[in-house]
Amino acid sequence: MTDATDATAEPVHRVDPHDGKVHEKLNWLRAGVLGANDGIVSVAALVVGVAAATTDVGAILIAGAASVAAGAISMGLGEYVSVSSQRDTEHALIAKEKAELETMPEQELDELVEIYRGKGLSPETAERVAEELTAHDALAAHLEAELHISQEDVVNPWHAAWASAAAFLIGAVLPMIAILLPPPEWRIVTTFIAVIVALAITGWLSAWIGGAPRVRAVTRVVVGGALALVVTWIIGALLGGAI
Repeated sequence: MTDATDATAEPVHRVDPHDGKVHEKLNWLRAGVLGANDGIVSVAALVVGVAAATTDVGAILIAGAASVAAGAISMGLGEYVSVSSQRDTEHALIAKEKAELETMPEQELDELVEIYRGKGLSPETAERVAEELTAHDALAAHLEAELHISQEDVVNPWHAAWASAAAFLIGAVLPMIAILLPPPEWRIVTTFIAVIVALAITGWLSAWIGGAPRVRAVTRVVVGGALALVVTWIIGALLGGAI
């Protein structure tokens, strides 16, 4: 028999995290997964191409090590430049907003009222909300409402650079191990299998973090990575046979 209290119980509302820091952490985690995915694919593609051309483990090691170093530096530098530009833009916007609040506070208050009216609040409610937020912290109120940024959460380019480079290095470890440890006749097959499994995992994680369909994300990543490996293997085999 079904308990009557169960049938009439109020549905439980799951409280989702709305803290901006939680969203930022998810973005960093997603970026880390994608960085590891880049390390897996790019390094695996290169060492598979070299292994298709030669069985010399020294040549494979040198090519793989060079790929790991170049890829990690490139990922870190690219992330640093990109995030530095974003940080400079955020600082400029914050400075501009500070100046406007100092020189034209009434116009800024009216602007804030219009923003909340545009979100559906009545004129009276929008004016009251704008006034209370301005009294509490005018700059924070305008940065959040107009620009959707926080003065305390300006991005750090060094954090982004180190995280991106570290993620690439972590991803690059797998193809290096898979290509160097097995005997020559098993190197390419082992690397293919290891990379496909790793890509399936990173694709699933990326989809899980972003709330996207898992199968589609895994298929996209696996097919793309497999295609890269096949292309470099063909190039290596052709060049190795021609030399």
